[in-house]
Amino acid sequence: MDEAWARIERAEAAPLAQLFAAEPDRLQRLVVEQAGIRFDFAKTHLHRGLLAAFEQLAAAQDLAGAREALFSGAIVNPTEGRAAEHSAERGQGAPDSVERAKALHARMRALVDAIEGGAFGPVRHILHIGIGGSALGPDFLIDALARGSGRYEAAVVSNVDAAALEEAVSGFDPQTTLLAIASKTFTTVETMLNARSAIAWMSEGGVADPYGRIVALTASPERAIAFGVDETRILPFPESVGGRYSLWSAIGFPAALALGWDAYESLLEGAAAMDRHFRYAPLAENAPVLAAFADRYYANVRRCETRAVFAYDERLRLLPAYLQQLEMESNGKSVKLDGSPAGRATAPITWGGVGTDAQHAVFQLLHQGTHLVPVEFVAAIEPGHSYEEEHHRQLLINCFAQGAALMAGKSSGDPHRNYAGDRPSTTILLDRVDPATLGALIAFYEHRTFANAVLLGINPFDQFGVELGKQIAKATDAGEDLGFDPSTQALIARALGDS
Repeated sequence: MDEAWARIERAEAAPLAQLFAAEPDRLQRLVVEQAGIRFDFAKTHLHRGLLAAFEQLAAAQDLAGAREALFSGAIVNPTEGRAAEHSAERGQGAPDSVERAKALHARMRALVDAIEGGAFGPVRHILHIGIGGSALGPDFLIDALARGSGRYEAAVVSNVDAAALEEAVSGFDPQTTLLAIASKTFTTVETMLNARSAIAWMSEGGVADPYGRIVALTASPERAIAFGVDETRILPFPESVGGRYSLWSAIGFPAALALGWDAYESLLEGAAAMDRHFRYAPLAENAPVLAAFADRYYANVRRCETRAVFAYDERLRLLPAYLQQLEMESNGKSVKLDGSPAGRATAPITWGGVGTDAQHAVFQLLHQGTHLVPVEFVAAIEPGHSYEEEHHRQLLINCFAQGAALMAGKSSGDPHRNYAGDRPSTTILLDRVDPATLGALIAFYEHRTFANAVLLGINPFDQFGVELGKQIAKATDAGEDLGFDPSTQALIARALGDS
């Protein structure tokens, strides 16, 4: 492994313009078309020698073996002794796990059918309460795909600040609202507090049996029953499906209801297509692997601390937020699988926004700032509106122009108007934003995250760093004296007094 890293670090860092001149087949080698998506890595600094070095690293780290372990249901999360079986939810995994996922999906579909058939009375609104992966995935799917569907009005609440809940229900009728509570353990403090407040809102709104309008999405059905949810309205999912990978499981219930079951199945099928590509395509033609190679080059050789993602499509506006959890919670680690120091940078900071808004805000730094920031553009050929086509034409022109400008730069005798150029970008171009293509896109990012982790020798499936602050908050709430620093003591005294 050290030899492979040394080879990567010694590889020539030629400017992008020179790489295009030296490699006439660059587009053929660094563009991958898969599942209705074009992945263009040509404007990254990957070149033949660098790719060969990364393939050597992948072999040293046994990426092929790790990939097969992931899909076979082996334990790939050793710190928690678990498999990571989100791909089984879309039909790609250990046979027993795939069959279990099919049975749980059938249970979810039956509940969707029952709701659509009037078993819960009139339902016009869906209030989904969760946090982290239990909220980000459903929120992203509904915002991207359910616009104007006319099926249900849905809101996702995650923040424990009740202003979020108040805003979500402001236009809802409690008599026609279905409450989905999503928590893997059914003990998450923020989720359960929001759930109790939502139940109180329903009671105050005249709902005689608010618990009869709850659907629980959890890996701990017994706790949901203890909370008061009838077993027939509990949709379980396995412990081996992690929160940030859970939208394919029962956690996706509000999206399945808001989109319709056929659309939800298309989402799963699109993800399965990307699973097959990641599992079987050669490394040099494998979109998630090529993306991981570029990520490692910029983070570990060029010392880039961030990666920017810009969605040039309003329907994908929540993509950067979704990726922040997926990438930084998965790979924000400082030790390897064996507990030894990672020895090099792991996950970069993921950030981003929406084009063209971002062009008038943060792109100044990207073009002329002192930080080198790899940029990712995500766009779709087919527009998501019925207004004149010039809107979408301008959107795409701006997207492609920004990537070209970052690479080419522009020399000027006036230093204030000089653009250094040679700044990398990747463009991910979807044929359209539909369930199948979005499923494939999300699965691409999941597998990219996994490939990065394997190259680094870290565990992408635990998240112990999330727990410390929660543990301290819980202990403080219980009145324990934790010997806080003077600053924290003063803040608690000033804001909370003796409460």
